[in-house]
Amino acid sequence: MRVSLKDVAAHAGVSIKTVSNVVNDYQHVTPAMRARVQRSIDALGYRPNLTARHLRKGRTGIIALALPELGNPYFAELAAAVIDSAAEHDYIVLLDHTGGRREQELLVSQGFRARVIDGLILSPIELETEDLRDRAENVPLVLLGERAYDLPCDHIAIDNVAAARAAVRHLVAVGCREVAFLGARRGRSEPAQLRVRGWREELAAAGLAADDGLVAATDGWGHADGEAAMIRLLDSGRRPDAVFAYNDPMAIGAMRVLHARGVRVPEDIAVVGFDDVVEGRFGAVSLTSVSPDKAAIGRLAVESVLARLGGGAVEPRRIRAGYRLAVRESTLGRAGEGRGGPVTGTDG
Repeated sequence: MRVSLKDVAAHAGVSIKTVSNVVNDYQHVTPAMRARVQRSIDALGYRPNLTARHLRKGRTGIIALALPELGNPYFAELAAAVIDSAAEHDYIVLLDHTGGRREQELLVSQGFRARVIDGLILSPIELETEDLRDRAENVPLVLLGERAYDLPCDHIAIDNVAAARAAVRHLVAVGCREVAFLGARRGRSEPAQLRVRGWREELAAAGLAADDGLVAATDGWGHADGEAAMIRLLDSGRRPDAVFAYNDPMAIGAMRVLHARGVRVPEDIAVVGFDDVVEGRFGAVSLTSVSPDKAAIGRLAVESVLARLGGGAVEPRRIRAGYRLAVRESTLGRAGEGRGGPVTGTDG
């Protein structure tokens, strides 16, 4: 049988109200009383009824998380960070996959699950400001990603321009002078535009040319896209001494082509990715990558939803999460050859 508050109270020799105060972390409980009740909770194996607790507050205990690409390891790791953070607040996460399609993003943002969720964390690709401004539902909305929206909601992202500049600065520091960019996605894509901008700005700051002939546009950002972009670049006759890829899957695809063609990484071409996903750390050549603080992004997103539910954080906030440059073998060999040693990374 399920252990109740009444059972714990009887075991501890206190009132049910006292047990409730301890379970709900009411601050005006003496340390001695809290310890006494906690011993009974542990002895009986009491577990609070979270559903009932949320319902008493008029809530469901569910936060929705809508992401564009669950097959992308970055979004999978980000989802894990959100789920872990939500669990710390006794919330569960309802995961939606939008595929980056406008119709699905509209469906999610307009509240088709509003009756079963307390808040929505959304990473949009195709939605416009007007789409989100006209939301019919009033559940708290927190945005992730780099698209800019003029909306009364919290928006969490890293500084993509600064992060891209850090990646290119590292490549220049280890001796690279012709840095290609893979993943300038065809059509609108603000993250890609921001990273290309950072690439251009840092090359200019180093007195180097930002050669458009070294920019490879793609339709997607997967392994195959990186592979195809690298093939096109090499077949064009261009031979950069470094590649900065939009993300890690593209960088890994590019490295596969370089290996197949006998091009050494990093001795002939250094490679840097973006997102620092797990698979990049375990290849034959581990990948240097811009590492967003995914744990912080997940925590900030959940805390932003809960702050809105609690009536706090009334003014919308643009929240910058941190990042660092995780330097590994795909560039480290060049740095180890009398060029100033490895770079430990820069926090955003």
